[in-house]
Amino acid sequence: MMKYLCKYFLLPAFLLMQAGTLLSEDTIRLLCIGNSFSWDAVEQELVPLCNAAEQPIVIGNLYYGGCSLEQHHAFLLKDTAAYEFRFLTNDTTIRHQSYSLRQALTNYHWDYISLQQASHDSGITSTYEPFLTALIDSVIHHQPHATLCWMQTWSYARNAKHPAFPRYQSSQCVMDDSIQLATHYVLLQHPDLHLVPCGEAIQLARKRLGDTLCRDGYHLNYTYGRYLASCVWFEFLRKEEMQKNGTTRLRDIRRNPYRNPAMTRRQQRITQRIAHHLLP
Repeated sequence: MMKYLCKYFLLPAFLLMQAGTLLSEDTIRLLCIGNSFSWDAVEQELVPLCNAAEQPIVIGNLYYGGCSLEQHHAFLLKDTAAYEFRFLTNDTTIRHQSYSLRQALTNYHWDYISLQQASHDSGITSTYEPFLTALIDSVIHHQPHATLCWMQTWSYARNAKHPAFPRYQSSQCVMDDSIQLATHYVLLQHPDLHLVPCGEAIQLARKRLGDTLCRDGYHLNYTYGRYLASCVWFEFLRKEEMQKNGTTRLRDIRRNPYRNPAMTRRQQRITQRIAHHLLP
């Protein structure tokens, strides 16, 4: 029905949501104020993982490549329609061009809203404020009942050619340590943020699977890289839903049968265990 309505009537997704044609009462609604790293983490594998658990989910990703907290804040101040808004449900993806952050915060109801820093600034704490505080204040103003999340990004591969890598001495270890320190700083300044530790998961997986999780030195590969990040999100949502409601359809990720068809069972087992270890 959803595909039919979108194909022939081209109704905006928020109208479908408000009309009740899309969402059930137990649907999880997740908005990422992100960039290509949120694309890696939630767009490809999180919906299939939730499908396997029979958990309805809606994901909104405000995509602008390489977008930093400072850039998000600038777009918010000017109400700039700079984003491509990717709207994913259990069976459909809708893309809205020229979308603004304010639209995403006012046209929809969200249960979880995540923020993140651009990868190149992720370990530089001086790039975070006052932009993060301003963004949090705006999110709370528009969505006071949403759970605010901090998606920790990951360090680059050792052989990465990213132009910002020299800021971290072109060292994966230096960059990872810097991200961990920045994460500590963020959570100390904003204790109400809930951590989604994708960066830590990627670094742990490198010890088991090698430095192979990135496809180009910084974006995750299309198989076990993206799968791992989505497993972390799945476990995060499972834990949050259990705390909120006392029960959830989302069970321990190690019991989830879905795996990317291009993955091996060993890769599935390792990535699921890492996600569960970080979010038991």
